[in-house]
Amino acid sequence: MNVPASRPKILVVDDTPANLFAMRRLLAQVDADVIECASGNEALSLCLDHQFALVLLDVNMPDMDGFEVADIMSDELHLEETPIIFVTAAYADDLSRLKGYRSGAVDYIAKPVNDAILLSKVKVFLELYGSKARLTDALASLEQRNEQLRLEIAERRRIEAQMRHQATHDLLTGLPNRALFIETLDQALSRAQRHDEKFGLLYIDIDGFKAVNDSFGHQAGDMLLVEIAQRLRAILRVEDTVARLGGDEFAVVVDHAGDPDALMRKCMEICARLGQPYQLTANGDAFEARVGASIGAAVYPQHGATRDSLIQAADDAMYAAKRAGKNSGQLAVTQRG
Repeated sequence: MNVPASRPKILVVDDTPANLFAMRRLLAQVDADVIECASGNEALSLCLDHQFALVLLDVNMPDMDGFEVADIMSDELHLEETPIIFVTAAYADDLSRLKGYRSGAVDYIAKPVNDAILLSKVKVFLELYGSKARLTDALASLEQRNEQLRLEIAERRRIEAQMRHQATHDLLTGLPNRALFIETLDQALSRAQRHDEKFGLLYIDIDGFKAVNDSFGHQAGDMLLVEIAQRLRAILRVEDTVARLGGDEFAVVVDHAGDPDALMRKCMEICARLGQPYQLTANGDAFEARVGASIGAAVYPQHGATRDSLIQAADDAMYAAKRAGKNSGQLAVTQRG
């Protein structure tokens, strides 16, 4: 696929005029031509006539939704590499996000749009587009620079891998995000079903986090979340997967954990580690933070044989731990039948 050395173009697809106007004003800050349209059919027609560095695609449109547009683009050879970012109010819907990734989306941005986040992501994709253009020029005119070309290809792959990582990981803590957590849980379920194995699921809610935020500010809260993530990584095994679901909620897929007693001991170990004081600095001031953790534990298939039932069991157990006095673990109730 040849990338012409010209000013990059961004396609914005949204059926709401006010949203198009807002995007136009925001994207005036980047070095790119912005083309707008209000429907999926018009977007596909424009893609036939233009080569876009990035497509910002609304999910909910009347004639053809964003998923359909992305599916069609992914089937077209000359469009399959065009990066698509979904701009949608359904950001928290895991099923919609996973459907979007399968359709070819590289990222999601929630409405109302955070200007700084959108501009940051757009600039990265424009840099990637520029890298592809420079790489193509080098291949066409300087075949003798094989070593340099290999370096540029490696850089392109690094940027693409970075984009994939950002799409599946929490930007603050670096942990897997909800989308990757769901994917990991589905893989654990499939593996356990094939091999008749068991595994554990932990749902963790941080007790006292709001008080830290209220007392010391959001910067302090962010620093605390980073420290909590580091402690969770340190206490868990390499084969276990810890994810940040959002806010102060975390989840852990505990591989080969069929013994409920052992799983509860792990909960107590996590509670003890997370309950130790945190020495933090925010806005130039050092302070000590203390929080706890309420943890719900569930074992497949004893407490749930499907993704939803297992998540519900762990979530219910977590709330039971809160009702029991917080900073403790609670085992889920065994399913009947």
